Amino acid sequence: MPHEPAGTDVDASEFWENRYRTGRGEDGRMWSGRVNATVEAQVAGLTPGSALELGCGEGADALWLAGHGWTVTAVDLSAAALEVAALHATREGLADRVTWQQADLATWHPTQEYDLVTSAFLHSPFEFPREAILRRAASAVAPGGRLLVVGHAASPPGSGHDHDPDAPPLPTPAEVVASLDLSADWVIESNTTVERAVTWRGHDVTLVDAVVRVRRPMH
Repeated sequence: MPHEPAGTDVDASEFWENRYRTGRGEDGRMWSGRVNATVEAQVAGLTPGSALELGCGEGADALWLAGHGWTVTAVDLSAAALEVAALHATREGLADRVTWQQADLATWHPTQEYDLVTSAFLHSPFEFPREAILRRAASAVAPGGRLLVVGHAASPPGSGHDHDPDAPPLPTPAEVVASLDLSADWVIESNTTVERAVTWRGHDVTLVDAVVRVRRPMH
């Protein structure tokens, strides 16, 4: 996504708060409430443990993790999004398995280690230290644990950015791996792009995800 033009009077917190409050559908959610298919495919075979999700939004991925045995800490900037997430956690009987934290990831630092750290579509229209955030995410992975980063490899069709010549290029999986600056003993388990078919604004489209999954050594 392109950065917000210079000189805007709206900051990131206000932007996301407004978007989550005004973008809700009849079901009270802005998004579908379903786990991202790429996240599900990458995590389904892992042994559940502790998980940290960065940029959890309305909590669909966090709730899926919790429903599959993970104990989850989920962080997002938007209080409005977290309100929806907490409501659905209670409705689904998962409130005791997820801790919701409102925080600005640009300045937030993890205070413990987790068996899984995941971030899906951590993109912003504002200047945003994504690489630094993901390096901090890697530092929160426990020995033997994994970091999963899923992002847009191409702008979604019809998003307004897919034909924008001024939009900055989206990082490739290889660029994400390089930006993590991991020691050589980390194992790269996924470093690829994945296509998935979705219905976007009433149209069937194919999205392309950049997928990176790395495992920290046990020692």
